[in-house]
Amino acid sequence: MSAVLLIPPETLFQIANPLALTGWLALAIAPLRPTWALLYAGRIVPLALAVLYAALMLAGWSGAEGGFGSLPDVMRLFDDPSVALAGWVHYLGFDLFIGAWTVETARREGIRHLLVLPCLVLVFLFGPAGFLTFMALRAAHPQRAKATS
Repeated sequence: MSAVLLIPPETLFQIANPLALTGWLALAIAPLRPTWALLYAGRIVPLALAVLYAALMLAGWSGAEGGFGSLPDVMRLFDDPSVALAGWVHYLGFDLFIGAWTVETARREGIRHLLVLPCLVLVFLFGPAGFLTFMALRAAHPQRAKATS
């Protein structure tokens, strides 16, 4: 563990995962409380994860070996627990933000939430593949042209 990090990475991992899951649950039930769900899952939780990410990078970056120049360099970079956790928190925060954008966009364009739920599952599990699926859903949705014009 980095000398600067006061809380062990494993403990932070056990905090970050459930926090992100609460955001995903808010998105799943978004039609019940849309304003609250989008504020919580699209702003509050991603902001908290961004703060954690920044702290982890500040704590671990200077002591980490590796870099972004090659795949072996990236692999070496993630040998540092603080940097590996930062990478995971990066995924948690950005995927949740895209999930909230998905719900917000679908709502604005009149796409039924039941059609969006599988996209959310894919964003949660596979990030860009879920985003791609939602973009395909948007393109195929007959009400989209009316909602966006």
